[in-house]
Amino acid sequence: MFSKSPNNSFFSFLLMTLSLVIFLMVYSSLVMGQQKPRVIISSDIGGTDPDDFQSMIHYLMYADRFNTEGLIASPYGGGRKEDITKMIDLYEEDYPKLKARSKDFPSPDFLRSIAKQGAVDRVPLKGWREPTEGSEWIVECAKRQIDAPLWVLVWGGLEDLVQALHDAPEISDKLRVYWIAGPNKKWGADTYQYLVSHFPELWIIETNATYRGWFVDNKRPDHTNVNRFYKAHIQGRGAMGRDFINYYNGEIKMGDTPSVAYLLDGNPENPNGESWGGRFVPLNYSSRRTFERNTSLADTVPVFALVEWVYQGPTLDTISESPCFWLEISGQQFEGYYEGRGRYRVRFVPKSAGNWSYETSSEIEVLDGLKGEFVSRDPWPGSQNEQDFKQLTNWWSDDPDPQNFVGDHQGAKTIFRWQDQFLNDWAKRWEWLE
Repeated sequence: MFSKSPNNSFFSFLLMTLSLVIFLMVYSSLVMGQQKPRVIISSDIGGTDPDDFQSMIHYLMYADRFNTEGLIASPYGGGRKEDITKMIDLYEEDYPKLKARSKDFPSPDFLRSIAKQGAVDRVPLKGWREPTEGSEWIVECAKRQIDAPLWVLVWGGLEDLVQALHDAPEISDKLRVYWIAGPNKKWGADTYQYLVSHFPELWIIETNATYRGWFVDNKRPDHTNVNRFYKAHIQGRGAMGRDFINYYNGEIKMGDTPSVAYLLDGNPENPNGESWGGRFVPLNYSSRRTFERNTSLADTVPVFALVEWVYQGPTLDTISESPCFWLEISGQQFEGYYEGRGRYRVRFVPKSAGNWSYETSSEIEVLDGLKGEFVSRDPWPGSQNEQDFKQLTNWWSDDPDPQNFVGDHQGAKTIFRWQDQFLNDWAKRWEWLE
């Protein structure tokens, strides 16, 4: 009987092992290459700013690059889920031409099935209210047994994200969040306070100003001018192109699109790397300033800091989730609440550097007509203060390096430097709809 020598057996075993290792490496590479980000978008589409319609058109034109799991309408204003399905209707008209270019574009019916209604009102002082269809959908998607993080791209307020985390805190480590903050943070100060206080370990990019690099117009002749982009590339192309003129007369704004661009280019697990969606630095603390008095121009806070005023007033029998006084700044009103023990609190976030003045109004006499001023200064988050939210572990935010400012927009150059590349890439997709 023939038997292999020990050397032959060892050589065969080594060859088989090496072949298996190579196969696994190739297979892993293929799988990783095919894996697309899991995405939920939470948008204030149809609310107070029409730029979300532009951003939704952009997202749908790149929908083949993502595993879209949810489209949530969570507006400040009159918008609803129907504003999302309206955009899907336009997408449906263009779908045959998009599908001819990539089989990975999701069907319009599928997208309609994952469109959900989110919160339509701001939360009370405690930072959360009650579950919505949108918040419950975030929880459901996050709990799926899929070995990949769930990206939640927040284009408006944090209400549905925070509600999901409040109801199911165990999903925190399943999430990756890219939040277009800035003005949205101003309107969601109470929600932000809850999030940063209770989930300092959440993986989140908080861009207060970097996102502005997406639509900063560049007048140099060797760059794409965003004000000319509509006529050069969008006009006359498809149903989505036909609709685009209805928002800012076709001028590119799309302030929420950097969240999408971040996943299209670069390594999204490395916020400090280069990306169309910006480059960010670790945020170890988040600025907060609390005053138990009216402020004056002698009081300076960092821009984008959470500012609180706490006033003394009559002791009430119950704590209500309804506001009992208002803080008016720049013609806008922000709700103040009774928190117990004769204390009344209101929160605000300055969205830009400058001087601010305010006045309160209330049916409670001692809270009516209080006036004050304060100053906000770049950069965010400013010098550390004992009142700050501390021990943030996976938070990222705008680069404070002066070289990366565009005007007074902190970090915006980390997006602006790629403006030609991402606009030219998008222009190629518009050609698909000719």
